[in-house]
Amino acid sequence: MQQPQARQQMQPRPEKIFPVSWDQFHRDSRALAWRLHEAGPFDAIVCITRGGLVPAAIVARELNVRLIETVCVSSYQSYENKGEVKVLKGVAETIVKIGGGKRQRVLIVDDLVDTGKTARVVRDLLPKAHFATVYAKPMGRPLVDTFVTEVSQDTWIYFPWDTGLAFQPPIREGGD
Repeated sequence: MQQPQARQQMQPRPEKIFPVSWDQFHRDSRALAWRLHEAGPFDAIVCITRGGLVPAAIVARELNVRLIETVCVSSYQSYENKGEVKVLKGVAETIVKIGGGKRQRVLIVDDLVDTGKTARVVRDLLPKAHFATVYAKPMGRPLVDTFVTEVSQDTWIYFPWDTGLAFQPPIREGGD
């Protein structure tokens, strides 16, 4: 199914796409928890909304972390239009105090680190926190401590909450 012509001009398609199902995302988030188990224990999780909400819930369950906070950041408008990073809601002072000690007691969780712009802003809020993402692209990878899967910079990940079930023509016939 093709997008209407006007939409194609407004939002060019990325070079590569990587669709992720709910099952795959759950498995990858649990794999992240396995890796984080060795880095912990953590007293609190800060998830970057919106993408970090789902993996943070899975990681919190697996690591038995009950104190969960959000930092609300806005940057993406579309694949081509990655806007200025804006902190819409910061981190509660109680979490900042937990994260101020010598040990990394606060865990930051997001779905993806792309260019690293969002990661830099959140790292500035909690410089001693352990930063974890499910997926990482090369430009942002140095800013995270733990991740599960690296994808190329020119890949656009379609997360399960971004997609619906629809027929896809075979690649040979012009599908993705």
